[in-house]
Amino acid sequence: MKVNFILPLLFAALCFGRQARAAEAPRLALAPPMGWNDWAHYQCGYTANTILANARVLVRSGLAARGYDTVTIDDCWMLAGRDSRGGLQVDPRRFPDGMPAVAAAIHALGLKFGIYEDAGAATCGGFAGSGVARSGGKPHFLADARLFASWGVDYLKLDGCNVQAGAGEAGTAAYRAAYRAESIALERAGKPVVFSESAPAYFQGTPDWYDVLRWARGYGQLWREGTDVEIYDRRQPDRARFGSVMWNYDYNLQLARFQKPGNWNDADFIIGGDRGMTLAETRSQLALWSMMSAPLILSSDLDRLSPAAVAVLGNRAVLSVDQDPLGRMATLLRRSASLDLLLKPLQDGDAAVAVLNRGAAVLHIELVPRELGFSGERCRLEVEDLWTGARSRSLAVISSDIQAHDTGIWKIRPAAECGTPARAGAVTRILPGVPDNRRDAEDYTRCLAAPGEVRRCQGTAAEVWRVMPDESLRQRRECLTQVGARAALARCGSAASQRWSYNLLGNLINRSSHLCLTGPVSGRLTVQACGHNLASQIWTLPNGAASPR
Repeated sequence: MKVNFILPLLFAALCFGRQARAAEAPRLALAPPMGWNDWAHYQCGYTANTILANARVLVRSGLAARGYDTVTIDDCWMLAGRDSRGGLQVDPRRFPDGMPAVAAAIHALGLKFGIYEDAGAATCGGFAGSGVARSGGKPHFLADARLFASWGVDYLKLDGCNVQAGAGEAGTAAYRAAYRAESIALERAGKPVVFSESAPAYFQGTPDWYDVLRWARGYGQLWREGTDVEIYDRRQPDRARFGSVMWNYDYNLQLARFQKPGNWNDADFIIGGDRGMTLAETRSQLALWSMMSAPLILSSDLDRLSPAAVAVLGNRAVLSVDQDPLGRMATLLRRSASLDLLLKPLQDGDAAVAVLNRGAAVLHIELVPRELGFSGERCRLEVEDLWTGARSRSLAVISSDIQAHDTGIWKIRPAAECGTPARAGAVTRILPGVPDNRRDAEDYTRCLAAPGEVRRCQGTAAEVWRVMPDESLRQRRECLTQVGARAALARCGSAASQRWSYNLLGNLINRSSHLCLTGPVSGRLTVQACGHNLASQIWTLPNGAASPR
């Protein structure tokens, strides 16, 4: 009788203890992480001196004071083999004084310290990983996490090369098990560590991508979900790299629904200011990453940045857009072959507006409040140009000339007469399997256009949809409606056939039939049984992060 009475009490006490620890655990990365990483510029060509020299530049340049406060050492810092007790070994040639000395020096500068490991048995560079080898054995997640805690590691980037699936095990299951094991190990090691996951990037372009994005949110604070940004090539130091930046922006912009404070889509490193990127392109990368609330991890030779590049990367006004506590990704209002128009709501009720010029010629724009979702002929905006700091009151038009590959960015405050902006913009669908030599928005993204076609985005009014509070998708006075097996526009009413729920996987599900909006079949937009991660049924909505079901 005593045993039967005491065991439930012990179990209850254990559960309460876990709940109390969970309640006490700090919430990490409530704003997108910022810092510096060696990889995109140096790859494996670095030493402790390289790392510490860049750390000192972060402080000396003022970039650390602007938020770039974490220095992360990427692949190649360890030896290929472990020691006789199974421990990781720091490469003595790169780090003759050991890793604790480097960590202490970085902390002494007032910065945080980050490290790299791999969820597989070997890193991408062939060095010792934390995972299980093909030949079997035990993983090292907990032992490695405890080692990192002893060094004072604040940030861990866990790559996903060489993850081994067991017999009969799906690749996604092996990755999930490994990243879950790391998450548990970090918790058990006892030191709060921001956890950056690379798992989704290994599934981009496959149906499993969205499943991995969904579970990654439960284990870490940020995740790489696609292709690496182009690295610096010493053999071709001035090779253009902007195309790589644009590709990362294109795929990242479609994933707003997965993001919230403490969970960030990571579009990879900021290479702006480095060789192969013009000053205009540097402005574009910082502005676009900030509009997406993406992590801002510099990866360049900081000592060689021009004063102009440092000024761009340290622009307080633009960085405040990235770090805004609301943490919302921008909505794509309109896209054409040469232009992207973005709107991002901010916590204080203001908004940020950005215009990307993809083209090779100067782009003249004139934006009226109606294009930003505001109504009313008397609507006027207070506008601040975040690059120049120029402020204007009571504007009815935002007018600007934007240079090739540049991005204009403004903060706007609407007058009371403007009302609440509509949830409006482009409804897009991506095309999987884009070949490496055609990675651009035109080949990756399609826009839903009235009366019900999916086409290359042209930036016309036919591609602007309003997502209404009653869950209808409105195009002017008509609503997207299920009509039999088709989806078409019809006069808006109260029918359930005009209501569409939206879930985390990107499905638009008709409230009447519980069928999914499906990309064109024989040129027609259809409604079909919902499949699992079918590319033809995955859509991105305006303000897609807003509580999808």
